[in-house]
Amino acid sequence: MAAELHVELVAADRSVWSGKASLVIARTTSGDIGVMPGHQPLLGVLESGPVTIRTSEGGTVVVAVHGGFISFSDDKLSLLAEIAELSDEIDVKRAERALERAKAEADAAAERRADVRLRAVAGAH
Repeated sequence: MAAELHVELVAADRSVWSGKASLVIARTTSGDIGVMPGHQPLLGVLESGPVTIRTSEGGTVVVAVHGGFISFSDDKLSLLAEIAELSDEIDVKRAERALERAKAEADAAAERRADVRLRAVAGAH
């Protein structure tokens, strides 16, 4: 049996994804990080960006994450997000409109959120 991580991705309002994975890639304030079984313990701050989970079954789950924390110890990875959206929950047309509106209003934070949503959808396909 291959080594696995137990992953819990939780947003402020719900559990988003839970399961076994071989690799998780996330963006932290220190840069992008990949976590595999046996990784050194870590605690970090999540930046807005897509989180990619390679499941033990060989699938890929992509989640748009907007802020939060990541912690890893004893092959247990916890991602505690302020906001998290599974790529298949994202309305692409709505995200595209939000991106255009944010650019027109020069709202950098809204532009970043919309861009992360679109990148999560693109990364899932």
